[in-house]
Amino acid sequence: MPHEKQLDFADLFGRFYARQYGFPPMAGRLLGYLFVCDPPFQTIDQLSEALLASRSAVTGAVKLLEGYRMVRRTRAAGERLDRVSLDPVSQQPQHFDSAVHKEHAAVFREGLALLTDAPPERRAPLEEMIALAEFLAVRLPALLEEWQELRGRLNQPADSTTVGTEADPIPAHQPAPTSTRTTLGEHSP
Repeated sequence: MPHEKQLDFADLFGRFYARQYGFPPMAGRLLGYLFVCDPPFQTIDQLSEALLASRSAVTGAVKLLEGYRMVRRTRAAGERLDRVSLDPVSQQPQHFDSAVHKEHAAVFREGLALLTDAPPERRAPLEEMIALAEFLAVRLPALLEEWQELRGRLNQPADSTTVGTEADPIPAHQPAPTSTRTTLGEHSP
């Protein structure tokens, strides 16, 4: 992929993460660039040069993304510079723990108990949040299992042009080693 197209992708990614998650644009640009750069491990100086950004802006973005475990720094023995790459932990599904949603429902019920005598329109937001939390607690384990099954197929060499189901075809590809591949996943700062 030509460098210009990599920058276009990084900019698109940065705008998406800024709009969707409130990330500073540089953090989104950096993350997007790490998905498409070659090699997948870059120094701060390389990232700064590629993204046409100051070293301090890139360092700040790296620190932010490290906090969310989306990128990591590594250093090979004998090297003096850190290399930044996508963090393999970020490829693991997040927010699929049904216990968290059960706990959300319990917390919302505590709030609802405070509104026992309130009119229905005042109680409705909490009742809806309880219903959503309970729905997610029931549905997420099945979705996680489906994702793990699909991910297993994605990580196998494909014999045809697509994997997945007829209703949901996914282009086949030769996967990168698991340690450097990542997915966007669900994320909220």
